[in-house]
Amino acid sequence: MTTVNILSGGAAQGLVRGLSEAFKAKTGFGIDGEFGAVGVMADKLRASTPADLVILTQALLAKLAAEKLVVPASIADVGRVETALAVRSHDPRVTVRTEADLREVLRSADAIYVPDTKASTAGQHVAKVLDQLGIAYELTSRLKIFPNGATAMRELATSTATRPIGCTQATEIIATDGIALSGSLPPGCELVTMYTAGVTTQAAHPNEASALIALLTGADHKELRQRVGFAG
Repeated sequence: MTTVNILSGGAAQGLVRGLSEAFKAKTGFGIDGEFGAVGVMADKLRASTPADLVILTQALLAKLAAEKLVVPASIADVGRVETALAVRSHDPRVTVRTEADLREVLRSADAIYVPDTKASTAGQHVAKVLDQLGIAYELTSRLKIFPNGATAMRELATSTATRPIGCTQATEIIATDGIALSGSLPPGCELVTMYTAGVTTQAAHPNEASALIALLTGADHKELRQRVGFAG
């Protein structure tokens, strides 16, 4: 089967998976590609990794369009995703209403599962929040850092730690078996990121890439977007 190739932030993996059958029915094409830290995916496109479309943060898409790697007219917003907390499904949920609550919850965890703190949207934010809370140095040895949020959440699900916690994009939490979305970050620590799709300038299948963007962003699939963790 001919496929459309994607380079995407991990936040969109569940949504893309949910649309694969509809896309195949509409175009006859399958979907292939990579999902991971947005900075890594952008650099893969810059390094000429074959891709028909990218799904990354709005800011990164703008940069790639300026670099003439993405067709500006093709860019469309998919939806906003919050960075949130996760626990194993059998563990008590945590609620954080203030920065002090978050500081206490993180301090009480014996393992903190997060994505790449340099290349991923959520990981960069976790590093910033730990600094903001004044506990970055204290918790360094407890951080369990993985290449992307999906991997971090799978590792959290099988963690043998006593009181582990995770922090990444809500979509990656919802898409992972064995863990549960445990709530938003408190005011002053929150992050909501707009994810955006665009056709690459070197796309082998630009028409099919555009058709996939229409599915990703269309009103017909608003309920699916909300179910996997996107907000309008």
